[in-house]
Amino acid sequence: MDTQTTTDLVNKSNQLLMSISSHAFPIDLFPNTINIEEGRITIITRSFFMTSQVHSVDIKDISNVFINLAPFFAQLVIISKTFEENEVRIKNLWKKEAILARRIIEGLRVFKNEHVDTTGYTREQITTKLQELSTTKIVT
Repeated sequence: MDTQTTTDLVNKSNQLLMSISSHAFPIDLFPNTINIEEGRITIITRSFFMTSQVHSVDIKDISNVFINLAPFFAQLVIISKTFEENEVRIKNLWKKEAILARRIIEGLRVFKNEHVDTTGYTREQITTKLQELSTTKIVT
């Protein structure tokens, strides 16, 4: 039983659902990256040549996710219960990618809160279900 549980945890923690990077015109020499896995979000912030800072936030520790939209780009704001500064802002993301990332993160939060076991699903199946879960239908 413990061996199977350990194997399932390793598989879930290594399954990358989405990865997006920042963009700036004309060229972004130091793009920031967000990696979304089933159990955590990893934010890699680059500021100078060959230097970076990595933050990992467990899905269970995310209290909210916001998007600030501009004409061409979007900013993703992740509010964490555990960060000392409480939030991480990643700017210069493509709008569609930022919106999709938010939907996936919000869906993962629901899965975590409802204790949904996703070990039997493929990456594509999980991503599809997360997008369906976070789709809002307009009530008329």
